[in-house]
Formats: sequence, structure tokens, C-alpha cells
Amino acid sequence: MIVQELANAIIEGKRDAAADATRRALEAKLPAQQIISEGLIAGMSVVGDRFKRNEYYVPEVLIAARAMHASLDLLRPLLAESGVQPVATAAIGTVKGDLHDIGKNLVAMMLEGAGFGIMDLGVDVKPETFVAAAQDGAHLICLSALLTTTMPAMAETIKALESAGVRSQVKVMIGGAPVTQSYADEIKADGYAPDAATAVDRAKELLAV
Repeated sequence: MIVQELANAIIEGKRDAAADATRRALEAKLPAQQIISEGLIAGMSVVGDRFKRNEYYVPEVLIAARAMHASLDLLRPLLAESGVQPVATAAIGTVKGDLHDIGKNLVAMMLEGAGFGIMDLGVDVKPETFVAAAQDGAHLICLSALLTTTMPAMAETIKALESAGVRSQVKVMIGGAPVTQSYADEIKADGYAPDAATAVDRAKELLAV
């Protein structure tokens, strides 16, 4: 099937092949939701599994994500017309004082590949910006930090969500090289993920999607 070709193109990181398979799927009048679930999500799921097993590394994931976006760019207009909704919306950013974004970008790509809508807030994100994202409808707040010196900003962000009265309506997931499950427990985050592929699993668990 064409969607299997699409999934394989994403797994192999073949951007042109992914775009071609997507065009043929659209010409064959396949529903956008089917193309996404059986092509994009299926392909990125394999990529995530291989990443967790250390069969794929960051470059392979980035190349696969590039192929996924080649397909997604063709599908977006159709998705808007058909009213297809993401499984949930995740707001993601590197916390205040931290300018590292590779890990954050990987998680955003993997979540998007799993059907999540993404609010990418960038780097050096202030707590009030995460609060605004929660007020704008985000279901999941993803906080990234690569420096031990910026980890306290995660706790500040959770406190800001509480002060704004929106903490109960979102789940908060944290991650980054120095971050641990014990720190997540300490600051009362809802979840912790050690890598991008696990972040997708944890997000689905937290939101039951």
C-alpha cells in the first residue's frame, strides 16, 4: 500500500520518497487521517523504537523527521479543510536561562510524528509564557533543561502554573541531560522522560491518548 511506502520512506529518512508517496496517497483519495496514522505515525513509531534501542541516533531521527515534515507540509491544508484535530496539544520549550534546543526539538518532532499538535515556544522561555500556552489550550507542558543551573526554572514554571490557576488543567513533563525522576518528583511534575522516544510514550500515558 502507498501508506506503507510512506512509512518506510520516513523510517529510511527519504524526504523526496515521502513527499511522492504522500502525493500519490492524496491522488488516490485516501483520507488524511489514514495517511497520518498508517504512514507518519507508524513510521515515526518505528524510528522511536529504534532510537530507544540505540539502533538509531540523533542524526537518523532528524533525517526521519525531515522526511515526515515533507509529508506533513502537503497534508496540512487538507487537515485544515477536513477539521482533523491533533490527539492533544503540547507546548514545549527550553526553560528560562537555557539556550539549548536540540533535545527540545527532537521531542517536538517525535510528538508531532505521534499526532500531537505542537506549540514550540523556543528557548529561554519564561514561566509566564508557559502559563499563556496553558491558557491558550495546551494539554501538556514540556520543560527542557540541559544545565543544572537552569533546572530551578522548571520548579518556578510549575509554581507559576499553580499561581495562575491553570495547573490542574495541564500535565507537566520534564526532561534534559541533568534531569532525573527524583527531581520530577521533588518539583511535582507529572512525568519525566530520559529521551525523545520515551517522551512520546509518557505523553500518551499522561493524557490517556
